[in-house]
Amino acid sequence: MQFGILGPTEVWAPAGTPISVGGSRPRTLLALLLLDAGQVVGTTRLIDDVYGENPPKEAVNALQSLVSRLRRKLGPGLIEFHPGGYRLRVDPEQVDAHRFTRLARAGRQALAADRPGPAAELLTEALGLWRGRPELPGPRAAKLDELYTSAREDRAEAELARGGETRELLTELHELVAAHPLRERPRALLMRALQASGRHAEALTVFDDTRRTLADELGADPSPELAETHLAILAAEPLRTTGIPAQLTNFIGRAEELRRVHELLATARLVTVTGPGGMGKTRLAIQAGAAGGAPEACFVDLAPLTDGTELPQAIFTALGLRETGLFHAPHDRPDPVEKMITALANRPLLLIVDNCEHIVAEAAVLIHRLLTACPSLRVLATSREPLGITGEALCPLPPLPEDLAVDLFADRARAVLAGFTPDDAVRRICRALDGLPLAIELAAARLRSLSPAQLETRLTDRFRLLSRGARTAAPRHQTLHAVVNWSWDLLGGQEQRLLRRLSVFAGGATAEAAAQVLSEVDAEELLEALADKSLVEVSCGRYRMLDTIREFSTQRLAEAGEHDRFARAHAEYFLDLAQTADPHLRRAEQVTWLARLSAEHANLHAALRWAAHADQPTAFRLIGALTTYWRLRGVHSEVAPLAAKLTDRLEPLPGLEEEFVLAVLTALPDQPEGALEQAGTIMRTKSWRVRQPYLLIGWSLFTGPPDPDTPAAPVYAHLADTNDPWFQALILFSGSYLRVFSGDRNGAETELSRALAAFRSVGDRWGIAQALDGLATLADDAGDRRRALTLTEDAMRELAPLGAADEIAEFCCRRASLLLREGDLDAAESGYRQAERLLHRSWIPTTLAMVHHGYGQIAERHGDHAEARRRFQLALAACGPDWQSLSLRAQVLVSLALLDQDGARAARLLGVAESVGNVVRDRDLVARIQSLVGEAAYDTAFRWGAAMSREEAVEFVRNA
Repeated sequence: MQFGILGPTEVWAPAGTPISVGGSRPRTLLALLLLDAGQVVGTTRLIDDVYGENPPKEAVNALQSLVSRLRRKLGPGLIEFHPGGYRLRVDPEQVDAHRFTRLARAGRQALAADRPGPAAELLTEALGLWRGRPELPGPRAAKLDELYTSAREDRAEAELARGGETRELLTELHELVAAHPLRERPRALLMRALQASGRHAEALTVFDDTRRTLADELGADPSPELAETHLAILAAEPLRTTGIPAQLTNFIGRAEELRRVHELLATARLVTVTGPGGMGKTRLAIQAGAAGGAPEACFVDLAPLTDGTELPQAIFTALGLRETGLFHAPHDRPDPVEKMITALANRPLLLIVDNCEHIVAEAAVLIHRLLTACPSLRVLATSREPLGITGEALCPLPPLPEDLAVDLFADRARAVLAGFTPDDAVRRICRALDGLPLAIELAAARLRSLSPAQLETRLTDRFRLLSRGARTAAPRHQTLHAVVNWSWDLLGGQEQRLLRRLSVFAGGATAEAAAQVLSEVDAEELLEALADKSLVEVSCGRYRMLDTIREFSTQRLAEAGEHDRFARAHAEYFLDLAQTADPHLRRAEQVTWLARLSAEHANLHAALRWAAHADQPTAFRLIGALTTYWRLRGVHSEVAPLAAKLTDRLEPLPGLEEEFVLAVLTALPDQPEGALEQAGTIMRTKSWRVRQPYLLIGWSLFTGPPDPDTPAAPVYAHLADTNDPWFQALILFSGSYLRVFSGDRNGAETELSRALAAFRSVGDRWGIAQALDGLATLADDAGDRRRALTLTEDAMRELAPLGAADEIAEFCCRRASLLLREGDLDAAESGYRQAERLLHRSWIPTTLAMVHHGYGQIAERHGDHAEARRRFQLALAACGPDWQSLSLRAQVLVSLALLDQDGARAARLLGVAESVGNVVRDRDLVARIQSLVGEAAYDTAFRWGAAMSREEAVEFVRNA
């Protein structure tokens, strides 16, 4: 006999047939006895649980009567009377609840022993016993509910630990969170599962929602465990690579070539798919990347590039890497290829580089360099010719065999004619089209208006016409050209006009953008018609031309004499978009606008590229409008060569002086000779209100802090628009740092608090994070490390939606430093590791120096002085020449002096660091130095360094 209480109470005879036990009270009594199967359950407890607060007058007799009824249902001998209660004489293994408890416990033990596979299987078996809420009194049912929920959480933990598909797991975790909104473990698991499936922003949103829910419902903060999960997600964000583009049609006809590509990738680290245009190289590469089993794949399309010099930045951006962020000096820019090598050094990645043919020499050099330096990298390239690199494996694409060509035609035809069956005319069409996939797709799209026989006749006429001319092109190229040209001729006048003009969009277009730029009121209707004819692709509301079609359309645009007109209209449209977006990048809606500009990144770059050569005023205005976007996204190196070209003329255009200075800052360190001096003259003599907010930030970061004797008011405050709330916040923020440099820490805290409130009022996450960071530094300086930790973690949360890996890495180091000084070496080391991972995305020399310095301090605490010295030397090597690195360099020199037990030098250097500015007064460090030399000697040595002017201190630190 088997018993079930995990749901409605059920009894099954040995043969499996159900046994009815009566109404609700007999079932409740049986469930209570089963809950303690084999044990005596007290009469008083049974009465309380069966009858609740209103037992009958003769409760003992009533219970006895209930037991008698139950005995008649179950048979004699199962329910025994004992003094003080009743016992159900069954083996606990006959009861689902006891089997559940045993399996769940075993699963939890397997999970603790780091055996997630067996744990998941045991827990799944346990959960399979659950049928619904038990028919037990509230507290008893609640206990089983808790066991059930814990088992679901444990299974989710096990599934996460063993990896694999997360779709079903995410569904279950969403259900758990909805059922238990105040329970933190399901939320932590959901955050981790979202992170594991690449949905980083959603994972962070779960934490924000949890924090609000706990505050609203309980007046509490998230637990330390949940906060730690959140910080781990913040710091462990992977490279946001450009993933494999989604495809809207079936993959047909290239199964053998797909198998061949996979075979080649298993043995060769560079595979190049070659063939003429329209042969299906891109589609094959995408399919290989999607089905190839690589841990991660990144797709980069080189077709929009016009110059091989743009190649490194195109791959850099596709890999999700960032330049130095908004709050860092705009100089000392490392080579993007070196940053790619650092990011990919040990990262298993399949890099798909599409359309290499027009910059094949540059592509070959860069790919060779990456493959040589990154042993875990594999590259799948497509090109009309081989790259010519040693070790390159080629996969030439032949035309489709006739049967496969017919299959492809039929599949595409069914998109316009349901139930289409190919006939002999289709075979002849495919034969005439030389098995070219693109030509076949274009022809099949015409079945909306032509029968196969009519289509064959039209194509035959077209080929006959072409054969009269000189056949100098390769036959297949001529075939494709004929089909594209024929498809063009079948378009109406409006469709032709839109298609050729659409070629000015480098990154595809929305219907709204196409309507405005191309002067077409009916743009959306026309675009849909072109999509129906397979001349454009549509995905997520954006229309994109295939490369072969875009080449053809660009020629037609030039032949019509319209290129300059619509390139200008394109640039003006995207200038307007950039200028509209710019103020929103400093408000609560900044994340939305960052995403909108990111979607148009290729078009914005194309607009700037055209304007730099054809319309310099527009180019300067684009730089002014996009500087904040570039800095927040970390992609400004991409436009540095264009900025340098624009600043060749050292006299700024009238009314565009601010944009000239921003162009100089963007071009650094490769600005033309004399441009920096001209920018300095503009900033020194400027007396009008600025139009470009980043100008004040960028120039201040470049020039460094003012002299300590400068009054505690922002140097460029007179240039700011005091009616703009964001400018007011910036003035307060910069004023607080002037107070720090002048030693007025109380005044600095007051101004930073006001700046924080002001940035919060406008919703600028970057500003909020910087103000929180400043307050954290002051709290640390005052000895309140717990508050400093909280403020630093809050700052990291603000930055996360911006994708600011560079600043989060810096804050990870600051948090790790606080933990290190608190004595939590394991947590500190974890923090530095998180920062190091983030630096794979964003190379910040000063932050790298912080990581090495932290590792060195940890090594010293563990007694490994050789490793500590090595790390300190690496930190010194990573420190740049800019003023922001100087205080860190001084601190590293102090650590080296202490490693040598040279307390006097350490004290002098600490005083010098004070003169440089922005150094936290570490009381433990001071006590350690004093223990070596005594208080009096420490004071003398410290005052020697602190008496230096900033210029003297800077020079001393640079040469030490």
